[in-house]
Amino acid sequence: MSESPAAKKQKTETQVDGLKSLTTIVADTGDIEAIGKYKPQDATTNPSLIYKAATMPEYAKLVDDAVEYGKGDVEVIMDKLAVNFGAEITKIVPGYVSTEVDARLSFDTDATVEKARRIIELYKEAGIDKSRILIKIASTWEGIQAAKVLEKEGITCNLTLIFSIAQAIAVAEVGGTLISPFVGRIMDWYKKSEGVDGYEPAKDPGVLSVTKIYNYYKKHGHKTIVMGASFRNTDEILELAGCDRLTIAPALLEKLTSATGSVEKKLDAEKASEMDIPKIDVDEKAFRWMMNEDAMATEKLSEGIRNFSKDIVKLEDIVKEKIAKN
Repeated sequence: MSESPAAKKQKTETQVDGLKSLTTIVADTGDIEAIGKYKPQDATTNPSLIYKAATMPEYAKLVDDAVEYGKGDVEVIMDKLAVNFGAEITKIVPGYVSTEVDARLSFDTDATVEKARRIIELYKEAGIDKSRILIKIASTWEGIQAAKVLEKEGITCNLTLIFSIAQAIAVAEVGGTLISPFVGRIMDWYKKSEGVDGYEPAKDPGVLSVTKIYNYYKKHGHKTIVMGASFRNTDEILELAGCDRLTIAPALLEKLTSATGSVEKKLDAEKASEMDIPKIDVDEKAFRWMMNEDAMATEKLSEGIRNFSKDIVKLEDIVKEKIAKN
């Protein structure tokens, strides 16, 4: 008996195709060639990814242009460099490009706002409208308050390093455009804390965290986009099929492109809207207390900011070497 067309499609359809039918795929990389290969809707960058890309010979021209533009001012050069990468990426993806504010400003609301405005101004100089850009900000209380100011000015924000429901609710309550709740880093923490080698996909603590946030948002009508991030394997990704967006590194996109089979919808907005999930009001006191009670979220947020800051310093060192040679 011959196979039905549906059965044949299930066997030949790649997992990335199946995922795209349920979720918007975003490329998590500063490698412009990789973005072109996978044709995602959006792209996200961060200081670590920009540092990695800036050391690749094929992107030397973007670094050199920023150095020339900045005329010896390291801060200006760094901003221009991030925008140069972002501007190239906007030529490939039709949707948003996320550009991150200096992580060292994570506890300074006013400085974060000013930096974001400067980045948007540089994009404007490059002929790119602010509607294409998400300003990426660490989800400290100060960062979230900066997003509140920026969103009112029409500057859309991606609040990153989300490890707890407290952060997610606080962002939604100020009208943030998008959040990046992390998956793999949460799993890393729990593996070490519980002394285990891993988890079944459905019981992965990172997967459970994003699922909880997604269901809360859909239950209470929050419009903030949920974009799962920081994946360690494809099982985590597939377990979040149905999420608004998923930002995925090229190596994992390659695995999903190579694998065939159907992808099951795991997150469902309609089902979430019917769940019994109490509403939580998160003001500053509640935010700080909830974070204090969550050792994982507190540690991973601080660690994430430290690591991004380290890579900014590494990138600044490259810039300083270039300045010295000019």
